[in-house]
Amino acid sequence: MENSVLETKQIPVISSEILLAQWQGHRRLTRKMIEAFPEDKLFTYSIGGMRPFAALVIEMLTMAGPGIKGMISGKWDNYSDVEKSFKATTRAELLKLWDEATAQINELFPKITPERFHETVKVFGQYEGPVYWSIFYFIDNEIHHRGQGYVYLRSLGIEPPAFWDRY
Repeated sequence: MENSVLETKQIPVISSEILLAQWQGHRRLTRKMIEAFPEDKLFTYSIGGMRPFAALVIEMLTMAGPGIKGMISGKWDNYSDVEKSFKATTRAELLKLWDEATAQINELFPKITPERFHETVKVFGQYEGPVYWSIFYFIDNEIHHRGQGYVYLRSLGIEPPAFWDRY
């Protein structure tokens, strides 16, 4: 009988350090997207009923630092309350929040133990799954919303940063 992946002790495909570096590469690219938006469109421009890019960035911020904090502590604030704590009305304010979240992730992420990655959490009391799945969700969510930003920039006649340039 063949052993399942969960029953067999294996060497991980990637380390937590590599996972963090991958995520931070995506965050660097998203930061470039924020910088590429015209100041007057960042908080207002919308297509087809989608939220403005700044609102999407606030969602990413709500998940990132507070999410990692919850994964470590096991204590989760209400998502809506956390989201309301991120206030920005200018690109500079949004970038400041982004950079603070990046520093928070860099500080907290290494505190996630290898065992913790496989423990089940209920992120913000809503999404239940292993810690590693939740981190992938945060990354996937960022990529998804950044894709919306690409559509916005192209519709404004602005060449967005290259999707592969995460340095």
